[in-house]
Amino acid sequence: MPPPPASSPALDGMSEAQPHRPSLSESYRTVAVPLGDGRFWRKIGAFAGPGYLVAVGYMDPGNWATDLAGGSAFGYTLLSVILLSNVMAMVLQSLSARLGIATGRDLAQACRANYGPVVNISLWVLCELAIIACDLAEVLGTAIALQLLFGLPLVAGVCLTAFDVLVILALQRFGFRKLEAFIVTLLIVIAGCFAYELAIAQPSIAAIVGGIVPSTQIVTDPAMLYIAIGILGATVMPHNLYLHSSIVQTRRFGQDEAGKRDAARHATIDSTIALTLALFINASILILAAATFHTAGRTDIAEIGDAYRLLSPMLGAGAASVLFAVALLASGQNSTITGTLAGQIVAEGFLDLKLPIWLRRMVTRLAAIVPAVIVVALMGDSGATRLLVLSQVVLSLQLPFAVVPLVSFTSDRRQMGALVNPLWLKLAAWAIAAAVIGLNLTLLLSFL
Repeated sequence: MPPPPASSPALDGMSEAQPHRPSLSESYRTVAVPLGDGRFWRKIGAFAGPGYLVAVGYMDPGNWATDLAGGSAFGYTLLSVILLSNVMAMVLQSLSARLGIATGRDLAQACRANYGPVVNISLWVLCELAIIACDLAEVLGTAIALQLLFGLPLVAGVCLTAFDVLVILALQRFGFRKLEAFIVTLLIVIAGCFAYELAIAQPSIAAIVGGIVPSTQIVTDPAMLYIAIGILGATVMPHNLYLHSSIVQTRRFGQDEAGKRDAARHATIDSTIALTLALFINASILILAAATFHTAGRTDIAEIGDAYRLLSPMLGAGAASVLFAVALLASGQNSTITGTLAGQIVAEGFLDLKLPIWLRRMVTRLAAIVPAVIVVALMGDSGATRLLVLSQVVLSLQLPFAVVPLVSFTSDRRQMGALVNPLWLKLAAWAIAAAVIGLNLTLLLSFL
């Protein structure tokens, strides 16, 4: 685990002594924010956007694999894990936004300013592995959706995802607000698809309420724990903490204390609303699997392809399978965009390295495509889904190395000033960090 920030006096005046390049400089402070009081709804509109880019990472194809496996195998039991993970995500993303607004640094830049070279390189490598694991889920999810909708072979679909970098470059030319609007549009498509699916599946309300209550079986059953850790890794994304601390700085808010407080408040509202939408979609996937497969005794359904083929006949609705695949494709494309931004932010923040976006994207995407092609070629569709779940467990194992620095920095008054975490938030944040570390240790011990 990284050490706490250094306490040398030099760091107290760090912003003046060590000027730094703005995070995501091409979009830095490009979105105007109305000034003055009495403009609550206009400010909400101006700050709306970054939270939805972050929320995308909480409903990517990796979530689909873990939620589908959890719902079909264990019914509604793991709903409590999705709910708790989402609450943890809301707290951590609010801290990430506060860090960016208070210090003018993203999380990667803050690590580089506070830690030595060895710790920084270690954190960078771990974060890159997390981004590759996330990218792997996007690659496989998009390829599976293309196969289901158009009959494209899985290997060909994996290779085709290499060219989605062109879509991202085209979108970014129109400005950051247009990029956010595209993301929100795809999120509406995903939410609409699952609203229809749930209306057809008619799940038990009593069973849903029962699933929200945590069960000790989650920790004592190794198979259930593995899926639970995967859900945690798929829900609380480590690279999203780096991403959010950067993209909140696209807003041109006041730089005085009042302006920063106001920005932090509206950014928290934005991310909380967006993550509530993510909670609905993640819970919908698990509820759909529980209501359709688990209650029918099909606890073996863990493959996205199997779910696609069985949804329409089991629900008696021809559109059910098609909408399932459409939502999966939209999810994969959305996650691709945010993964690109996160990769750029991490490389620039930790290494002070400015790379062309297309080059950064190609390097990350190829690092995900190679293992995906090998696994799919050797193990077929079942190997793809297992790799999806494994990628989410890898994300969870990396999570403490992003959470601990974030909580440490935002609890340090020297860096945060008036936006330092109050005592209750500090205690809640460290409790979340301890829970994340404890769950990961439990998973490792169960493997051993």
